[in-house]
Order: sequence, then structure tokens, then C-alpha cells
Amino acid sequence: MSLSPLSAAAAPQQELLCIFGTGDFGRSLGLRLLQAGYRVVYGSRRPHSCGPVPQGAQVLSHAEAAQLASLVFLCVHRENYDFLEALAHQLSGKVLVDVSNNLKKNIYPEANAEYLQKLIPRGHVVKGFNTLSAWALQNGPSDASRQVYMCGNSVEAKQAVAEVATKLGLSVLDRGSLTAAREVEDFPLELFPEWRLPLGLTLGLTASFYIYLLLRDVVYTYVVEGKDISFRMMVSLANKVFPIVSLILLALCYLPGVIAAFLQLYRGTKYKRFPDWLDRWMLCRKHLGLLALGFACLHVLYTLIIPIRYYVRFRIAENTISKIKENQTSVFNTAVAWHSDSYLAVGILGFGFYVLLGITSLPSVSNALSWREFSFVQV
Repeated sequence: MSLSPLSAAAAPQQELLCIFGTGDFGRSLGLRLLQAGYRVVYGSRRPHSCGPVPQGAQVLSHAEAAQLASLVFLCVHRENYDFLEALAHQLSGKVLVDVSNNLKKNIYPEANAEYLQKLIPRGHVVKGFNTLSAWALQNGPSDASRQVYMCGNSVEAKQAVAEVATKLGLSVLDRGSLTAAREVEDFPLELFPEWRLPLGLTLGLTASFYIYLLLRDVVYTYVVEGKDISFRMMVSLANKVFPIVSLILLALCYLPGVIAAFLQLYRGTKYKRFPDWLDRWMLCRKHLGLLALGFACLHVLYTLIIPIRYYVRFRIAENTISKIKENQTSVFNTAVAWHSDSYLAVGILGFGFYVLLGITSLPSVSNALSWREFSFVQV
């Protein structure tokens, strides 16, 4: 029996993938594919002067590269799709992955992927990988950018793209047929879509409490007593608003879970859908919690600068000078010292637990915890 190593001919053949485009995204994608064990061939208009490509990849003309691979990544802008019409024969029956995005919404009457399908009617167009950046591909996707949206009319084509994405360490979410391509292309253009309700609520609460404190502490004092303490608007009033809003947001973060539990008990089942308002509220709990933590951090920072404020330093100096002039001394009060130190210690510990709640809510941390560990910290 021979113990010699298997010959190179017996080794499994690595799958060859084609990439059209040698820009930043195309080079980064090719590098990740090579690291995942694929062979990569680039299709370029200028194969001999296209710029640097990852080591181990080939560079051929578009027609030559398309003939070699069954799956082609199109890393080019829609404005440059015209050359594809001449390659309709070579791309017939191929899986074409459109990774393009637009600068604005509704620039074109149809999605880029739908336009590509019209250019190559016999190709199997799949929209995907457009929510990733070249930086994320080079450095490895974080938890926030690990998800890849995908849509297409061919189930087999989407399965082939999903297998590639899985080997790259990505999770795939199928959005259905190619008619969903416009929605997928609009994802990178969205500006905090899930943060709008939490941010609007936070701004409303902050403005409401700030105006109330402004009228009560500043305007009322000026009208009734004639004192101008408007300087307190910058630090003192804000430092009163921050903890109030933070605690309200924290309560709003946990309240929908309690309401959902009572609703399930009332219905006698957990398989009925929640009302839309409650469902939307529960989806933004993490955002409310992070905003609550942010306001708590602002409260800590504003509290730390109290000793260096001009008003505080003036009052301390004035009180000291008046004591000297009157030849008086202050007796150290141990009870007051205990109260103040206890107050500060409890505040520090409370803020520490607050930060712990916020950290465990981050995806990168919560994914490393079991459900029992996560529940223990949160409860």
C-alpha cells in the first residue's frame, strides 16, 4: 500500500468566479474570494493596464473572462452597462450578480438589476452584495455589516450566490424576486430609518422638559424677583434635563416587554401578532436604550464640570472671603460628608450598571452571551 501524497490531479478543482470591474470594490471582493478558496478571473476593458489586482487572480478581456466562469460579479456602475449588450451571448445562462448602487433614489425608471436583466435576457440576474463596502470586505465584516440582502427570479441562481456569501462569512436574507431590487438598492441610501421614531421622541421630551425648566427657573425668577440667571441655561438646565429624559427613555425601553407579556397572558397564547403600535415600539427598544445611555453619559460629563464653572468658583470665593471678614469658621459635619459621599458612590455604581446594560445590548457583545447570561444582566 502506497503512502505517498495524493497527486495534484486528484485534488479537488477550485471553483472559478469572474468579476467585471477592477475598482476598489472589485479588488476587495476578489481578495476575499481568493482567501475563501475560490479562483478569480477579472474581466477588464484594458486587461494589460487595468491597475493592481490581488495576487493569484487573472485578468482577461470581458468576453474571455465571461466564458470561463458560471458566476459573474458586476462591479461596475450602471452608466457603464452598455458594453454588456455585446456580451449577451457569452453571458447567456450565467449567474450575474449586480452589486451596483445609485447616488440618489428614483434616478432611473427601473432598478439597476432590472435594467441589467433587460440587457441580458437569458442571464440569471441576482441583486446582492450592494450593502457591503470595500472597507468591510478588506477588514472582514463586523456584526453590523454581516448581513447581505439578495433578490432574483431564479432560485438556483440565488442558491449559488448564497453559497458564495456563506463561504465569505456573511448571512444572506432573501428578499424575493427581482421586483424587490429597487428596495434592496435603496438600503444604502437610507439615513437612520430605524432611528426616526426614537430620535423624534427623544427630541420632543428634551425640548418639552427644557422649556418647562426655562420658564420655571429662569423666566419666573426674572419676572417675580428681577434676577437675571439666564447663564444657567447652558449647563444647569441642561444637566437637569439629561437625567430626566434618560430615565424616561430607559422606562420606555422595558415597558413594551411588560405590555406584551400582559397581552399574551390576556389572550392566552403567544402566537397572535401584536398590534402594529406595540410591534413598532418593541423594534426600537434597543435604540431607546442606547439614547438613554447617551443622555446618562452627558449628565455625568456636565456634572464633572460643575467645580470649574465661573459661577461655582465665584460663590466659593465669595463665601470664603465673607467668612474671613467676619472671623468665622465652619465646623466639619460628618453626617453631611457621609450623605454626600454615599450619594456620589450610588450615582457612580448606578452609572456603571447603566453602561453594563448598554454594552450587553450591542450585537458584538450579545452574540457572545447565552440567552440565560443576557437575561441575567438585563434583569
